[in-house]
Amino acid sequence: MAKFTGKVALITGASSGIGAAAAKLFSKLGATLALSGRNIENLKTVASECEGETEPILIKADLGTEADTKLLIEKAISELGQIDILVNNAGVLELGSIENTTLDQYDRVMNVNLRAIYHLTMLAVPHLVKTKGNIVNVSSVNGLRSFPGVLAYNISKAGVDQFTRCVALELAPKGVRVNAVNPGVIVTELQKRGGLSDEAYANFLERSKQTHALGRPGEVDEVAEAIAFLASSEASFTTGCSLPVDGGRHAMCPR
Repeated sequence: MAKFTGKVALITGASSGIGAAAAKLFSKLGATLALSGRNIENLKTVASECEGETEPILIKADLGTEADTKLLIEKAISELGQIDILVNNAGVLELGSIENTTLDQYDRVMNVNLRAIYHLTMLAVPHLVKTKGNIVNVSSVNGLRSFPGVLAYNISKAGVDQFTRCVALELAPKGVRVNAVNPGVIVTELQKRGGLSDEAYANFLERSKQTHALGRPGEVDEVAEAIAFLASSEASFTTGCSLPVDGGRHAMCPR
């Protein structure tokens, strides 16, 4: 794995889950970090577990708010001077079908999972062009396949995949690569924050042994490694890619 020494990585949703794992790995690989999240205490904990020589800058931000999105870029540039890697990881999940997902739920998911990525990327592009940097979006197997009961989330992640391909084509002439990772079920707090009870989540993880070809849910470090690969020079000829990190779930038709 190529080192990220001299590179500045901005990682959203870094206070827990995949974002926290990516922060720790990128720090270990030498990157200077700008980390954002809604919970500043959790961000401080993640920062304390980073192994890099440079202490991460921490930015409390709600990416559903335009002002916070602008602040995130402004603070990263003012304190670190550049952005080489943007990891659009922040995301939320709401349970529900077309029959019971409210417009408020739909708007919340779309605002954080898609609109915020659009806005943050728009603001970051001039800085990424300067550094010939790259973007890694955290999508989901739900963007590649259809699953009942999480309609708004499915739509948002399909949008992330299309956004990834379109922006990859637009920025390729300027030397900026854009890719996505598409995790399957990963052991995080996402589903419980979306409304699953502890018991339902335990059953969900157990069911994942049948819905994933490799027979288990994934771990956050496995997704972080894929993000780091796509962000590294080892993926220098890869752009517009949606990379499943899902134990084979995207290829399955469970019955």
